[in-house]
Order: sequence, then structure tokens, then C-alpha cells
Amino acid sequence: MTDWPNHAEAWRQWRDALDGERIHHGWLLAGKAGLGKRDFALAAARELVAEAGVPQPAGEHPDILVLTYGPKDDKAEKAQADGKPFERARSIRIKQIRAMQRRLITRPTLGSRRAIIIDPADDMEKAAANALLKSLEEPPVGTFFLLVTHRPARLLPTIRSRCRTLRFPALADSQLAAMLGEAGLPPDPAAIAAAEGSFGAALRFAAQDLAPVARVISALISGGDDGFTGRGELARLIGPRADRERIQAVLDLAQSLVARAARASDDPRQRARMVDTHSALVSLAAEAPTANFDPGMLPFEIGSLLVAAAPASEPAHG
Repeated sequence: MTDWPNHAEAWRQWRDALDGERIHHGWLLAGKAGLGKRDFALAAARELVAEAGVPQPAGEHPDILVLTYGPKDDKAEKAQADGKPFERARSIRIKQIRAMQRRLITRPTLGSRRAIIIDPADDMEKAAANALLKSLEEPPVGTFFLLVTHRPARLLPTIRSRCRTLRFPALADSQLAAMLGEAGLPPDPAAIAAAEGSFGAALRFAAQDLAPVARVISALISGGDDGFTGRGELARLIGPRADRERIQAVLDLAQSLVARAARASDDPRQRARMVDTHSALVSLAAEAPTANFDPGMLPFEIGSLLVAAAPASEPAHG
């Protein structure tokens, strides 16, 4: 498991709670994506359920239940049951919460405590969140919830109010560089700057060799594209048959660089254009996994959105 230098304060608060007379039954692990919150949840859950004199399994633990994106549909469920690759849903669904709640009527297997990890909790569908709320309001004895959240504001206020929050700070550039080196990847300054403190983002940018892409994106944001030269170069660097993972990494990078440029701008009109561009990139990232985009044209769509953020920019679609 990764050694996370930004977890020290979270561990202090968690272990102080474990040593206290009574530990809160609901916890929000909050911070941007890529800060190791899932790793923390898994390790903290093991500390929670372990009991003196009771041997603990090294692998999967019967008293730690992890809920994340499940199979998309019946076909994907069959593939999962057969041990084959399957397409995942884009949300955590109510039937997953209901299945978890049925587990809660039984006693924990090895000790007196059980941990439920939901990752990411902010991607629960509305019905799932409402169903979870009932368990948080009246938790079974010995049951504890660890909700990993990248965007806490998307959770129901009633869920937030029933949980104690552990906040995970962004990593320093020096920490990101050291972690990339430990992972066997070059600590590329462009990847580190664009990651804005997220090791998950820095890892994707470095693994995908996105430093040249970052340079082109920055040029489109700052200088526009009189013809289609810059957009053509962006398309070449992304590749004509880029897979979903690469496209998503490019979209994440573009959002990060636009947000950073908006924060640095002193021009309210330009900043407003960048905010609009960022919103459009977020929408495109949400649509890209399922929409029937022409893979050869998608990089040009990304490029045109970036050009719209530039000073004296042309309209996004030419």
C-alpha cells in the first residue's frame, strides 16, 4: 500500500477516537480525488474491526464491506459472475445499499465490529443515499460507516450531519515528486503542476506521458489558435485511437490547467470565459464515456473549448 505523507493528522484523529470511550459510527473521508482516502479507509477499517487474541486474515476481511461501482446491467452482472471483465455503472445504486443492509441483520464474523466503506459516497444515486440515511440514523450495534467523498457538497446534508469529517490535504509538489519516483515514474514538473496536489492525477499524467499535451493545452488557453494548427497538434498527441482512460486523463488535465489559469487571471471577462470553458469540459468529461463521439473529432472538440478561453477568442465551434 502507498505511503501517504498527507495522512498524519487524519490518523491522529482516528486513533484518538479509537482510544476513546465511544467512537462515532459515521465518518466522512473528505478531500479531492487522488489523495489516498480509499487506502486510509481500508487500513482504518482493519484497525477498527481487529480484536486482541482474534487472528485477522491478511486478504479480504469478512467484517469489512466495500461498496463501489457495480456492474452496469444484467449482462455485466453475468460477466462478473463468470470472472470476466465487465462494464461498471456510473453510480452506486440502491440495490447495493439494500444488499448491504441485509448483511447488517447478522452479527460480525470475527469480532464485535463491522466496517462499511462506500467509495465514492458522492456518487450514490438519490434513492441509495436516502436508503443509507436510515442506517446512519439507527446504526446496528458494532457497525461503522466510512464514506469516501471527493465532493462532500453532493451528499445529502442529513448524511453529512450524522458523520464526523476527516479532511485530507493536498500533497506538496515535493511530496508528489518523491511519490512518483517511488512508483518508478519520472517526476515531470508539468505533471506535478497540473496535478495540483493529487497523486492520482500526477500518476495518470506521468503514466500517460501528458507533458507535451499540457504544453499544447496551455498554449491554446493563453494564445488561442488562428487556424487549426494547435488543435491539430493536440489531436496528434492524444492519438487517433485513444482509449477511454487516455481521453479521461486529457480531460482531467485540461480542466486542471483551465482552473489554474482562471485563478491566475486579473481580467474578469477572461476569467468568466475560463469558468465557462471549465464547465463545458466537465460536461464533456461526463458525456464522453457513453456518448457516441467520433474518436478522431473528440480532440478537436476539446481543443475548441480551450480556444474559447483564450483572450479575444473565437467561438468554441469556429
